[in-house]
Amino acid sequence: MQLTAGEILVRTSQARQLVDITAAVRRQVAEAKVREGLCALYAQGATAALMIQENADPNVALDVLDCLDEMAPPGRWRHDRVDDNAAAHIQAGIVGPSETIPIRGGRLALSTWQNVFLCDFDGPRSERRVLVTIVGEQ
Repeated sequence: MQLTAGEILVRTSQARQLVDITAAVRRQVAEAKVREGLCALYAQGATAALMIQENADPNVALDVLDCLDEMAPPGRWRHDRVDDNAAAHIQAGIVGPSETIPIRGGRLALSTWQNVFLCDFDGPRSERRVLVTIVGEQ
């Protein structure tokens, strides 16, 4: 059993944004040379999250943000009195900070329409960090 740890650094350019990090995750898996195993991803930051979602239609990301705004709208929470980002914290908590993806035949076992997204709900940020842990057999 082999264990590899790495990280992906992401710069965001908008206040709220889903950034496709699939290519970077695939590079980490290729470098680890694991044939069968798991790739665990963890977004650091209380206002960041990870999501597996469709990438073919950019409207999906916008729909996700709209849905989260309906569930946790900005500007009405007690934490906003501290730093005006309570909705970002709540939305990150709803989506969650981690994803685990099987590795099969040395590749991420994502379907045709699945990609991995870093969700930044409190940007823009010069650096968001995603920790990568790969475990498996060569």
